[in-house]
Amino acid sequence: MTTRIDRRFAELSSEGRAALVTFVTAGDPDPDTSLAILSALPAAGADVVELGMPFTDPMADGPAIQMSSQRALKAGQTLEKTLAMVRAFRKGDDRTPIVLMGYYNPIYVYGVDRFLADAKSAGVDGLIIVDLPPEEDEELCLPALKAGLNFIRLATPTTDGKRLPAVLANTSGFVYYVSITGITGAATPDPAAVMAAVSRIKRHTNLPVAVGFGVRTAEQAAVIAAGADGVVVGSALVSALKASLGPGDKATAKTVTSVVNLVAELARGVRNARAGKSTQPAQA
Repeated sequence: MTTRIDRRFAELSSEGRAALVTFVTAGDPDPDTSLAILSALPAAGADVVELGMPFTDPMADGPAIQMSSQRALKAGQTLEKTLAMVRAFRKGDDRTPIVLMGYYNPIYVYGVDRFLADAKSAGVDGLIIVDLPPEEDEELCLPALKAGLNFIRLATPTTDGKRLPAVLANTSGFVYYVSITGITGAATPDPAAVMAAVSRIKRHTNLPVAVGFGVRTAEQAAVIAAGADGVVVGSALVSALKASLGPGDKATAKTVTSVVNLVAELARGVRNARAGKSTQPAQA
């Protein structure tokens, strides 16, 4: 089985550059604006899109993404609507990989078999479910793989040599390396430590390794992209969206462009990283 994720990373590897992986929350700040942002991401430079499934208790996320979930839920976003958003996106884009990211509870409530069938038919390529450890692979991971979806696992600075094989055992698509300890958007990653961790993970797997948590600027993205297979940016995009909103957290004429323009900046940083043009990371 070869997925859109596999094909995209293979293409980028042949081009000699890393992927820009962008995260946005489905339905934030409202369904129509969210779909407009999602549809604009690939042309702006996103190579892979992570679409957050809003949840009432996103424990691994920092304030920016927690607030984005709250805005989406308040605007009526549901898991059904998130799948419909992917289906609508696929009418205009059959190549860009879409990864749904979130927590197990909404999927459990929806029904695992029904969710996997609907996600696959909608055009979803992979899942990142942050609260399901390898010990619970039979819950969702193994059924997802059987359904033809990649199951992407998180590795962290605290994932030691004993734990890493379990984390990698049923992972597919790519490995998501969380570059800092803590919640999303909380700190700036240390490039030297990140590169050492990426090298360590690569000794155990042939999968691409994408690095996320704490990357906010094109300069930071360029530094990470010089040594990783992908750079994941989420909180910075969600914060840019929030800053564009009007009273009552309503979308404005600037909302889509604020996200798209930042993605374009980040994409330039990623694309320049291995051309000898990367710069030192900005201080947060």
